[in-house]
Amino acid sequence: MANSKLIVSDLDFNDIKRNLKTFLQSQSQFQDYDFEGSSLAILLDILSYNTHYMAYLANMATNELYLDSADIRNNIVSLAKMLGYTPSSPRAPKASINLVVNNGTGTSITMAKGTVFNSSVSDSTYQYITNEDITTTPANGVYTFSDVTLYEGTLVKFKYTVDETDVDQRFIIPSANADTSTLKITVQNSATDTTSNTYSLSSGYSGVKADSKVYFIQEGSDGKFQVYFGDGVTGNKLVDGNVVILEYIVTNKTDSNGAKNFTLQGSVGGFTDVSITTNSVSQGGSEAEDNESVKFNAPLNFVAQDRAVTTTDYETLVQQIYPNALSVSAWGGEDDETPRYGIVKIAIKAGSGSTLTDQTKLDIVNGLKPYNVASVKPEIVDPETTSVLLTSNIKYNANSTTKSKDTLKSDIISTITNYNTSSLQKFDGVYRHSKITGLIDDTDASILSNTTTIKIRKSLTPVINSATKYDVYFRNALYNPHSGHNTAAGGILSSTGFKVSGDNNEMFLDDDGNGNVRRYYLVSGVKTYADSTQGTINYTNGQVTLNLLNVASISNIRGASSTIIEITVQPSSNDVVPVRDQIVEIDVSNSIVIVEEDTFVGGSAEAGVGYSTSSSY
Repeated sequence: MANSKLIVSDLDFNDIKRNLKTFLQSQSQFQDYDFEGSSLAILLDILSYNTHYMAYLANMATNELYLDSADIRNNIVSLAKMLGYTPSSPRAPKASINLVVNNGTGTSITMAKGTVFNSSVSDSTYQYITNEDITTTPANGVYTFSDVTLYEGTLVKFKYTVDETDVDQRFIIPSANADTSTLKITVQNSATDTTSNTYSLSSGYSGVKADSKVYFIQEGSDGKFQVYFGDGVTGNKLVDGNVVILEYIVTNKTDSNGAKNFTLQGSVGGFTDVSITTNSVSQGGSEAEDNESVKFNAPLNFVAQDRAVTTTDYETLVQQIYPNALSVSAWGGEDDETPRYGIVKIAIKAGSGSTLTDQTKLDIVNGLKPYNVASVKPEIVDPETTSVLLTSNIKYNANSTTKSKDTLKSDIISTITNYNTSSLQKFDGVYRHSKITGLIDDTDASILSNTTTIKIRKSLTPVINSATKYDVYFRNALYNPHSGHNTAAGGILSSTGFKVSGDNNEMFLDDDGNGNVRRYYLVSGVKTYADSTQGTINYTNGQVTLNLLNVASISNIRGASSTIIEITVQPSSNDVVPVRDQIVEIDVSNSIVIVEEDTFVGGSAEAGVGYSTSSSY
């Protein structure tokens, strides 16, 4: 009896063709038939190609049904919408200024919405504008506009007339670079009736009534955002002839981050003579949220359910409020070394710019207020950097490469730099020692081995001429195999130089291996201890405490003037973990890479005599 079974689990073209051929050969009508030399082979190719295409299409279509595996932007956005998540639009950089009108007159002066200021970044000029009318009255005859927020970009107004006969009408924001956080919507009764109502963005369905003046927003199929309104049950429904007015800022996104000097273009209330001081440089400009970010944040946003209860909720909400955040870490204040209850601390590493300005921090805290639970207060703190210093001794086989030592060294430094940028410099970036040593070995086939040791470093910014207690938190265990370890040589702690009040000697710090931090100066290269109990060092949790240190001046570091004291220690583990507000990164420029030709390749007639190795400690 003929075999009528087909193997349907094989989806590769050649497997499909072979299965079809086997199936036909099992039929009595095609026994002893030469498939390879006949026209039927062409038909088998067509059938196989068609089956392969259909299988591929089915696989790709199925992938697009799930957020984790979807690749097409429209599908990702649509799946995220099912979880109640809207991707972030581009964001305009914001700056804060104070402006004083010189020789102003009148009972008040109004700075109109859309007032233009210019600023230059990298030889390019950018336009900054106000996004609301601001009125001030004179104080002692001086007209001062305080904490004025400026947005980079152009103010745009676009109108639609509601047409109920057009079932496909969409209220689309025409520009792909529109910052939807600046969007303001008013609905005018008609072209002839200028009575209007302001609509606000609905943050959810809770509390939205039939007559609520709210709008909703979503990303459209072309990447542009669309506004839509209620249906008369959830939110007020628009009627035929209503005029929808969209007003928003179109921005250059990240290009002008860091702008700090602003000049008025035009006038403020008719006055052109003004004095401007910058409170905070511009920051926060960002691109639209990318696919991977949407796929990551949408499920977390769904879990948060529009409230901030867990630290993960706060991390997710901050990413929405401040899309320029590259990495976010949140923790309860009770987990700090000095516990503070009722506080949620949030550290943010910005995608552009350095630390956040006070105004940006305030904006984020205000943005979190609708989600806070009970009396818990969020507090934004700056990230702390823990620097990893590498000393790497590399052996290579000169017979296996045409590269010079310098070229190999440059390649290895590039490897370290790439690891630093791709795996570290974020709150969840753990320095893994075996990973970096493996990458160094893999840099070139001629590299035989590397012996790499590490130290970690933090910076202390002292208050000059003030006896102050300082705490430095490494939050990683420090190397202390036994009490009194390395006492004579200065333990495992070292520092850069400084001077204290009343003493002209340049001071340094070390430890005695027993938990004491000592302060010393050098006399003909010999340590003389000025204070053997300047502070304490906890080898278990990595806390260094300096008791009432009165710093008068700070020594140069690596030939440059400095405002910090660097404290360097040897960790107990070669892996370094960031805790809470810490970011771990390799200080590549101050790490040591030594490349040496191996003299013992393939055995040696000298039986290893004179061969040197590097210490692992």
